[in-house]
Amino acid sequence: MGDYESSSTPTNEGEQHLIAAARHIMQALRSSSFLTDDLRKTLSELESHLSAIAAITERKTEEFSEIEKRLKSAEEEVFSWESNDQIMIWDSGPVEASNYLKSIDEIQTLIQNFTSLSVDEYGKHKELLYRADSVLQLAMSRLEEELIHILVRYEQYLEPEYMSFRLSGADIVYDESFVSVEEESIEEAYQRNRYTNESDDYYVVDLVQPLAIPHLKSIAKAMFASNYGYEFCQSFINTRKYALDKYLVVLGVQIFSIEDVLKMEWTSLNLEIKKWSWIMKIIIRVYLASEKRLCEQILMEFGSVSSFCFLDISKATMARLLNFGEAIAMGSRRPEKLFSLLDMYEVLADLLLDIDALFMEETGSIVRIEFHELMKSLGNLAKTTFLEFGNAIATSNTSSNPFTGGGIHPLTRYVMNYIKTLTEYSRTLNFLLNDQCIEDSNPALELEDRQGIEDSFSSTFYPTAHHLLSITSTLKSSLDSRSKLYKDAALQHVFLMNNIHYMVQKVNSSKLMFFFGDEWKREHIAEVRQHATSYERATWSSVLSLLRDDNQRSHSFSKASFRERCRAFSIAFEEVYKSQTGWSIPDLELREGLQISTAQNVIQAYRTFVGRISGHISDKDIKYTVDDLEKYIFHLFEGSPRSLHHAFIRRR
Repeated sequence: MGDYESSSTPTNEGEQHLIAAARHIMQALRSSSFLTDDLRKTLSELESHLSAIAAITERKTEEFSEIEKRLKSAEEEVFSWESNDQIMIWDSGPVEASNYLKSIDEIQTLIQNFTSLSVDEYGKHKELLYRADSVLQLAMSRLEEELIHILVRYEQYLEPEYMSFRLSGADIVYDESFVSVEEESIEEAYQRNRYTNESDDYYVVDLVQPLAIPHLKSIAKAMFASNYGYEFCQSFINTRKYALDKYLVVLGVQIFSIEDVLKMEWTSLNLEIKKWSWIMKIIIRVYLASEKRLCEQILMEFGSVSSFCFLDISKATMARLLNFGEAIAMGSRRPEKLFSLLDMYEVLADLLLDIDALFMEETGSIVRIEFHELMKSLGNLAKTTFLEFGNAIATSNTSSNPFTGGGIHPLTRYVMNYIKTLTEYSRTLNFLLNDQCIEDSNPALELEDRQGIEDSFSSTFYPTAHHLLSITSTLKSSLDSRSKLYKDAALQHVFLMNNIHYMVQKVNSSKLMFFFGDEWKREHIAEVRQHATSYERATWSSVLSLLRDDNQRSHSFSKASFRERCRAFSIAFEEVYKSQTGWSIPDLELREGLQISTAQNVIQAYRTFVGRISGHISDKDIKYTVDDLEKYIFHLFEGSPRSLHHAFIRRR
């Protein structure tokens, strides 16, 4: 009997027929007159076993009937929603949702009960197990629909302050000839090259309304318990990826190939870079941080599933953003790109800790590595671009014609405003120029730590100062070469005086002063004064020599000689006036200072000369009065050529 009981159990109906047949045989044997006592004892034991088997079979029959009844009830609950698929379960209320989940729990329990029974391949147990699996599959499909519906219905958009991207001003335009833009536009360089948004405060937000989180968790629990976790994750990931894609469209994110980026005009590309810098912070600090929290709220109890889902949701977006940065890092090293490169590098350095926190698990290592590599590439390109800026100045095209009027050359304006803007990136440049390996250090922490140092000590101790000084030295050499294009030595000095004075002004009125120091300032102010003195000597020495009486014996000169000297001086002065009114000293203070200095020397000499000859010739022979000369000297350097000949005729 032991062997019998351990064999595969037949269906309930088969068991009943077998027991009935056995009892019939036993009755026939008992009526036999040939039974021995041992056989009677065996039949008695067999009767006991048959009674026990009958009791077990009856109990199984009752259990099976109960299981079938419970399955039918759960089926009815599931099928009732299939016939009314226009209404969502969780929209109908908590009671309906709870009942549906209870039905799923019941089906799961029944399936476990079925699998614990020995089932004949063709028996009714197998049929009911198949029914239970089919109903469960139908319920899981419905839960996927409910999941997607809840995610979409309760989706929340980011706050308005994250949706605004604004730019101001126009860019510094660089070309090989250093054609300048307007001074006012250049002065706005820093503001132009920075992206702006409504708020710099970033915080995690609810991408799905909080009231929906318990619903999503209950669906996740039901599906994972039914071994449908993969299906849950796929629906969840796809829905959240679609939400993220929609948000990227709202932000204006476009897909560019590497070829698109490399061929793009600088104006358009610069705008895209600024948008990229703004979007990177919003996506990483707000959206992805919020997305990761959402994944954790729903899936944290399922171990690493949360991290896998978050990575799947975010990796395509991160790849798109990083690919744009990689395309920029492959581009040329033109000077106008430097500010944008530094902006991009600083954005990545600022987000480094955020990225490491978001993708800290092993599954996210590929994103972390690509992020670090891009930051390193952009840093190296920015560094190289900065170091080559001096070469760009030295090798810029020098026209064979001098700059009209001897004013401030566009090259000077461009370079000084360029390096003035660079001071806003001094901490970043110092870090990059120190040749420290980005992989072995944290730029975000390095830059933060150095801020206190730079606030305490002169920035002249840092590598950026050395390179900025080198750039201005190259600029001065270029200006010196350009000054030699002027045939007039006096105009050479005016040109250099103007440009060096402009350099001093830019240094003195900006953070450049912290890099250049007082000694540089004193030396260059002295150069400005020296060029002013050299101008006066080159212009007025020969003119004033006509007024000097070298032998101090005016009585030895004839009246005709005095008249000739007056005429020669007037002609010489008129030539100076005609040419030098067209020369330009844009800075009013510098212009007035040179006018006053010139007037003091010229007027004093002329007044002495006129006083000495006034008794020898008539007033008609003195073409210009002292007051006339003083007034005319203050017409010099205004950039508009004038003629004294017409002025004299009108006066006479």
